[in-house]
Amino acid sequence: MTIIAFVAGLVLLIVGAEGLVRGASRLAARLGISSLIIGLTVVAFGTSSPELAVSLKSAFADQAGIAIGNVVGSNLFNVLFILGVSALIVPLVVAQQLVRFDIPLMILLSVVVLLLALDRQIGRLDGLLLVIGLVAYTVFLLFQNRRMKNDAPADSLAASATGGSLVLNLGLVVGGLALLVLGSRWFVDGAVAFAAYLGVSDQIIGLTIVAAGTSLPEVVTSIIAALRGERDIAVGNVVGSNIFNIMGVLGLTGLLAPSGVAVSEAMVGFDIPVMIAVALACLPICFTNGTISRWEGGVLFGYYVAYTLYLILAASQHDALSGFSTAMLYFVLPITALTLIVLSYQETRRRKLS
Repeated sequence: MTIIAFVAGLVLLIVGAEGLVRGASRLAARLGISSLIIGLTVVAFGTSSPELAVSLKSAFADQAGIAIGNVVGSNLFNVLFILGVSALIVPLVVAQQLVRFDIPLMILLSVVVLLLALDRQIGRLDGLLLVIGLVAYTVFLLFQNRRMKNDAPADSLAASATGGSLVLNLGLVVGGLALLVLGSRWFVDGAVAFAAYLGVSDQIIGLTIVAAGTSLPEVVTSIIAALRGERDIAVGNVVGSNIFNIMGVLGLTGLLAPSGVAVSEAMVGFDIPVMIAVALACLPICFTNGTISRWEGGVLFGYYVAYTLYLILAASQHDALSGFSTAMLYFVLPITALTLIVLSYQETRRRKLS
C-alpha cells in the first residue's frame, strides 16, 4: 500500500502540474507575454507547484526534514540534472537577461537561505520577507516584458496550444491545483513510510527521492522545450523554478507552517552551501559563449551523480566515504573551478576584443 500511495501520489503530482502549466501558459500567451518571461514565471512557478504542495504538507505534518530538503534538493536537481541532461541532448543558448540578472539573483537568494537558516529555523518573518521578494520579482518581470514586445509570444509550450476557451483553461488550472493537493498528501505519506522502512532520515529522503519526484515536471518541460528549440524556456524554467522554490515554496511554507520550518545542522553545514556552490557555478557556465555546451552539461550531470552518491555513502556510513570526499574536495572540485575561471577569463577577453 505504501508503494501504491507513493506512485499514485507522484502520478497525480505530474498530471496536476501538467494541467496547471498548460492552462496557465495558454492564458499567458493570450496576454502577449514573451517566451522567456513565460519560462521564468508561468512555466517555472507551475512546474514548481509540486514542491510547494509537498513542502506545505510536510511542514504541517511535522516533517520539516522533507520540507527543507525538498527545496534544497530540487534546486540542486534542477541545475545539475535537468540542465545537464538538457544540454547533453542539445546545447542550450542562454539569454543575456538570465546572465545579467536572474542567475545572480538565484545566487543571492541561495546565500539568503543560508543566512536565514543560521538560527536553525525558517520562521514566519523569514517567510514573509521571501514572499514579498517573490511579489517584487514578479512585478519586475512584468515590466521587463514590456521591453521585450518584439519577441514572439506565441511559441514553445505556451503557444503550442493557444486554443481552448477561457473557461477550459481556467478549469485546467483549478483541476491541476486540486490534483497537486491530493497527490502531495499521498506522495509525502509514502516518502515518510519509505524513510522509516529504510532507516534513513526524512531529510535524505527529501533531498533525493522527493526532490527528484517533485522536479519531474521541470524535467519534462525543459527537455521538451530544448528538443523543440525553445531554449529560453528550457533554461528560464530551471532558473525561475529555483527562484520560486526559495521565495515561493520556502517562503510560503515558513509563513504558513504553525511552527515554521526547522533546519538541521547538516543542512546548514553541507547541503545549503552545496546549493550555493552549484548556483555560483551556473554563472560562468552560462556566461561562456552564451551557451551551455554538451561537455558542460556532462559536468553538471556528473556532479549530480557524485552528490547523490555522497548522500548514500554518508547515510550508510560506508567505508568509502572518506576517500570519496577527499577525491572530490582536493581533486575534482579544484580542477572544475579552475577550468571555469579560465574559460570565463577567455570569454571576457573575447568580448572586449570583439
